[in-house]
Amino acid sequence: MAFLGRTFDEALALTREARDYLRDYGEEESRELAVEIAAHYSVETMRLTSRLTNMMAWLLVQRAVHQGELTREEVRQDTWRLGGGDVCFNEGELDLELLPPYLCDLLRRSERLYHRIARLDNMVAAEAV
Repeated sequence: MAFLGRTFDEALALTREARDYLRDYGEEESRELAVEIAAHYSVETMRLTSRLTNMMAWLLVQRAVHQGELTREEVRQDTWRLGGGDVCFNEGELDLELLPPYLCDLLRRSERLYHRIARLDNMVAAEAV
C-alpha cells in the first residue's frame, strides 16, 4: 500500500484545527454549558483527542514503512495497528447537538476519518494472511 499523503494531510489539518479550537474557544465554551452537559463536553473533547492521536500515530507508522524505516511485516503486529477503538468508535450517550456546533463538526469529521483509517488498517492487516 502506497503512503497515504492526502489522508495524512487531512488528519494533520484536522488535528491542528481541533488544537486551535480547544485552545482558543474550548474553555470558554465549556463554562457556558450546564454542568451535566459540560461533563459530556469534556468526554467528547477527550474522544476527539483520542481519535486524532490514534490516527496520526497510525499514519506516521505507514509513512515510516513508505520511507523504509519499518517493514510491512513489522507493522502487521497488533502493537502497530490503529488503537483506541473502544473509545473512538463509541458515539457516546449525549445528543451532540447539545454541544457547541463547531465541536460537533470536529467530532463528526474525526469520526468519519477514523472509520476510513480503520478500514485501511484492516486492509494492511489482511495483507498478512
